[in-house]
Amino acid sequence: MIKHMYRPHAGPFLGTVLLACALFALFLSAGTVRASESPSPAVVPIDRIVAVVDNSVITQVQLDNQVALISKQLQARGTPLPPNKVLERQILQRMINDTVQLEFAKRSGIRVDQGELNTAIDRIAARNHMSAAQFQAALKSQGIDWASFRNEIRSEMIIGRLKERDVDSRVVVSDAEIDNFLRKQAASGGDMQYNLDNIIVFVPENASPEQIARYREKAQAALDQLRQGTDFGQVAASFSDAPNAMQGGQLGWRSAAQLPEFYLAALKTMHPGDVSGLLRGPNGFNIIKLVEAHGANAPTYVEETHVRQILLRPDALLSSAQAKAKLLQLKTRIEHGEHFSTLARQYSQDGSAANGGDLGWVSPGQTVPEFESAMNALKPGEISNPVHTQFGWHLIQVLGRRKVDVTEQRKRDLARDAIRARKADEAYEEFVRELRDQAYVKIRLAGE
Repeated sequence: MIKHMYRPHAGPFLGTVLLACALFALFLSAGTVRASESPSPAVVPIDRIVAVVDNSVITQVQLDNQVALISKQLQARGTPLPPNKVLERQILQRMINDTVQLEFAKRSGIRVDQGELNTAIDRIAARNHMSAAQFQAALKSQGIDWASFRNEIRSEMIIGRLKERDVDSRVVVSDAEIDNFLRKQAASGGDMQYNLDNIIVFVPENASPEQIARYREKAQAALDQLRQGTDFGQVAASFSDAPNAMQGGQLGWRSAAQLPEFYLAALKTMHPGDVSGLLRGPNGFNIIKLVEAHGANAPTYVEETHVRQILLRPDALLSSAQAKAKLLQLKTRIEHGEHFSTLARQYSQDGSAANGGDLGWVSPGQTVPEFESAMNALKPGEISNPVHTQFGWHLIQVLGRRKVDVTEQRKRDLARDAIRARKADEAYEEFVRELRDQAYVKIRLAGE
């Protein structure tokens, strides 16, 4: 029964919701600039196409809006702005990459309907402690066009689903990879956590020696600026091809398992505040800055619950109300001396029936929220009232609780998640590069 009662994973647009919340916080703290704000009502800006991507176009006004938005974000973080032309070229490249993915998703049949979009925006509003109407009004007060905001969230959701379908779902982490990482971890004295910034100058897979030399020159120019004391975030926004460039190159905290080997090799001799030299990796030329580092070897304990249940599933012959009433009758019979396990074997409609309804020891997060909440409210020996979940009606009894050291299992779980995340990031970078190589892209930006 447990395997059918796991919590569902967060929707693929959860990252979009969190990103939008962060952006909204920046809007409130720093304001934002839209095309409608900069010119006076009497001035009509002349729009033109700055890039053609397959069947889509990117216009100067769209680019200007994004430049204004990213500039506000960088300023809110205290990151010095690169020259406007440099920032404009960097942002256009990212808009092209997003458009390439959206075009591919459209051809692949990936859609986000109005209901799904409304749900996502309602979550964003809730995270900002607002109703949907209040949230829309707050955006309007900051000069943010509601239709444009909805389109941006829809695009993020579509790209998230594309990544989940064509990249994340294909990443496999073997037990051998986990074992190998844990062996290296033990040999190095334990798991380390690193807070990093990075700059990546991507090099195409089949680049010629002449092309590689040009990419190296670009990376070296970035490193030269860093060594001259230029702010890392400003250099990242000017030079980096990585998705985090417009966040000043901030990677945040990463475990060793989430980092490629050539990063770890460089980090062995680095101290907080240090910037590496040029690091040649499979994706191109990298530069990293170590912000902070610490170990992470604290033991981990969880409270497990020994639980059993009787489950009734409403169907054509048993209504939901009848199922609930039947469980109340069974609870009364148990309270008058009949054995829970006997009645579970007779009535429960799940795989645990053969074991008298015994689900064994259950860890936090292993069952659906409604079941877990009711289970946690019970003392050992107590029986719940009927509890409704997506699986039907449950009668729950807690048999006992225990603290369990799950340090080793947690290490394996964290290692698996970290390795998967690293491999997914690498695969996604390659996926976007391949889509870009296959797409028709014509840049019409002045000076290009």
